[in-house]
Amino acid sequence: MAYPARTSRQLNARRLITSAKTEFLKRSLPGALLGLALAAGSFAAHAMGGQPVQQRPLNGHSAAAVEPEALLFRTLLEIKNNRLGSALTEIEQVLQTYPNFRLAHLIKGDLLMARVRPLTTIGNDQGAPQDRLADLRDEAKARLARHQQERPVGRVPRYLLQLLPEQKHAFVVDTSKSTLYVFENRNGTPHYIADYYISSGKNGIDKFREGDKKTPLGVYHVTGSLPRDKLDLIYGKASGLYGAGAFPINYPNEWDKRQGRNGSGIWLHGVPFDTYSRPPRASDGCVALTNEDLETIGRNVQIGLTPVIIANNVEWVSPDAAKSLREELARSVETWRHDWESIATEKYLTHYSATFSSGKQNLKDWSQQKRQVNAGKTWIKVKVDKLNMFLYPGMDNMAVVTFDQDYASSNLSNQMRKRQYWIKENKGWKIVYEGAA
Repeated sequence: MAYPARTSRQLNARRLITSAKTEFLKRSLPGALLGLALAAGSFAAHAMGGQPVQQRPLNGHSAAAVEPEALLFRTLLEIKNNRLGSALTEIEQVLQTYPNFRLAHLIKGDLLMARVRPLTTIGNDQGAPQDRLADLRDEAKARLARHQQERPVGRVPRYLLQLLPEQKHAFVVDTSKSTLYVFENRNGTPHYIADYYISSGKNGIDKFREGDKKTPLGVYHVTGSLPRDKLDLIYGKASGLYGAGAFPINYPNEWDKRQGRNGSGIWLHGVPFDTYSRPPRASDGCVALTNEDLETIGRNVQIGLTPVIIANNVEWVSPDAAKSLREELARSVETWRHDWESIATEKYLTHYSATFSSGKQNLKDWSQQKRQVNAGKTWIKVKVDKLNMFLYPGMDNMAVVTFDQDYASSNLSNQMRKRQYWIKENKGWKIVYEGAA
């Protein structure tokens, strides 16, 4: 969706900010804090049309009144204006709200050190572990970039094609922006309501094997809940790594397994209680939130229902664009159902891709079995209900479709929850995987 043209007031704001940044560069301010401020880009992006981070209450529960990104931003505004005393006051307020926020402690230390000598980098302390300082610098950049992001009000991730009425919320993780977005299902249309800073895998994304410390990309669902007391019972002292609790997701999913991906234990979880948050790349592959944020989103998790879409650089579209694609894919599913019910076996089989597989069956095996089975039928009835659909991150032309299937025929009846992966080939949708959900 295109953004509105900038107003003259916004353009004037841009000129003032550019001028302020130029003047700022001329001043002898602490190099560390200057670098931190510039890493975030424009000091006042929200004054030029962006909307600052808003963590709104979910399900009637209050979120923090002022979020860390906004508090850090206020500190940098004081630094920009060469008011280091006021900046120190601001950062002390951050620490009053978040006493174990390590990044805020680092900035405070820099401000105190700037009184006696110039600094050349964030955390300019030769005795401090350099890897930890690098992590905190990365967190500073990620958090301040989040503060400047425009919130996706009026837009939706292209992946959320159709939610079930009972799926009250959907989580969409953007690893490139260290952000988890929460969408509320309002009469079938997802609406943005909040977003949260997250940490992901130490070694990046696109998990492939056990122990690679990468975060998977794909369409998943929350499969369980591990509150703190249960984690303590299972893992003992090690449970402290997960903070307030954890929500496992179903990695590896059917597509992951087909691609040869392995590993397990990918969770949404909290952080150790001795810290407020972790750097943007710090987990063993899980998605980690602050304990406060985990508890907030946890109030809306529905085990077995809440989808978790993990993407790198989320693609945003208008609700109308999502609707068009949803209708196109739904028609393909309905035609597949109709051809199966009509016992038009050869026509039914045209809905399957040449690359289809299900378990150990390829398309040839599948086709042979279906011809044999359907040859013994005099009638078939197939009902599809509770259909949900998601596009797959990183694969522009693949969708995951899940539904309740009620099958009845002249000699067999059964009900199941089924999942299909559809891929677009030659302008048409074909099934590449089918099995029980």
